[in-house]
Amino acid sequence: MNTGETNKHSVILKEYGKNIQRLAIHIAGMEDREKRTQSAYLLVEMVKQLNPAMKTENDQKIWDDLHIMSNFALDVDGPYPKPEEELLHKKPKIVGYPKGEIKFKHYGRNIEKLIEKAVEIEDDEEQEGAIIYIGQLMRSFHSTWNRENFDDGIILDDIKTLSKGKLHIDLDKVREMGLFETNTRRDFKLPSEPESSSSNNNRRKFSGNDRRRNGGHSKKRR
Repeated sequence: MNTGETNKHSVILKEYGKNIQRLAIHIAGMEDREKRTQSAYLLVEMVKQLNPAMKTENDQKIWDDLHIMSNFALDVDGPYPKPEEELLHKKPKIVGYPKGEIKFKHYGRNIEKLIEKAVEIEDDEEQEGAIIYIGQLMRSFHSTWNRENFDDGIILDDIKTLSKGKLHIDLDKVREMGLFETNTRRDFKLPSEPESSSSNNNRRKFSGNDRRRNGGHSKKRR
């Protein structure tokens, strides 16, 4: 079975469909070069009409795909150079693993990168906010593998170790305000003050008026 017959039965680029591939192969087999070129231009416009999503694509991609669907047999005077067939079958380069040992594997490398960025922050208030955010992440990671004997001091010690002593926050403050807890609000507002005695007196006056309007007796709930 030759290449043309194989392409008729197997779709190379499924996003275009079998009919577009057949037209690409048919145009590549035309003897007249000028007619091949004109037909190829028409096919590109047809692809855009049939697939509205293709209108946002670069025209070069569509031309390259026509060459691929014709098994690189399409020889026309197109607006772009013919892609190299070797590049299509070239294996991608192997992506190497990141080098360098992770100090605490249960936190991961991203925590180390966040700490490096936090060290570069010059504003003290912003840096403290970054420490609190990192501490919340580290606490959630730490609790997944060790739920016993857990203390915020462990997280703070690890932050000091990873930052080489450049990041610090008061441990008592962390414990009292629960700053490393994941449900802590980011604005860190203090709890509202208890209601004053005047507001309590107003509440008692209001309830007394209600009883008088109800004939001196409060309604019982049933």
